[in-house]
Amino acid sequence: MGKVFDGIDARNAGFIRKQHVFFVATAPRADEGLVNLSPKGLEGLAILDEHTVAYLDLMGSGIETVAHVRENGRIVLMFCAFEGPPRILRLHGRGEVIEPGDADWDALYAHFGDYRNARTILRVKVDRVSDSCGYGVPEYSYVGDRRQLHLWTDRHDDATLEKYAREFNAKSLDGLPGLRGGS
Repeated sequence: MGKVFDGIDARNAGFIRKQHVFFVATAPRADEGLVNLSPKGLEGLAILDEHTVAYLDLMGSGIETVAHVRENGRIVLMFCAFEGPPRILRLHGRGEVIEPGDADWDALYAHFGDYRNARTILRVKVDRVSDSCGYGVPEYSYVGDRRQLHLWTDRHDDATLEKYAREFNAKSLDGLPGLRGGS
């Protein structure tokens, strides 16, 4: 039976830290807009306090999460146990996009590894923490992190990465603004 928690307590924090992947879902205000669901793994996630988390967002081919959070702030992070006892944990909240050069960037970036392709940090003020059984989630074994994104980044100089961000991260699929520097 699912439970709602007052915040991210020690048990929930321990569960979150054990997961190798989590999922982020957002949606635009518009009824005809596209709902977005993205897996996250390499970037990592920092638990800042019992009501705040942040994760490092690496360059990719889309900018949906950033665009949706800029527009309306709504976001949910979901963690599934693929190993061990079944469990799903959701963090519902309001997100904020922090880009390099913003006032909070350096302090937040210190929570993560050093990535040349870091484009934003998503900080989430968590309004609701809940879990559910996860009985229907298959059991998998973790093999390791994929290296393709880092290898792709290593093959490109900074100017090429900036051009890529301008081309692919300026607007969402729905035409919402993405990265400030990407327009």
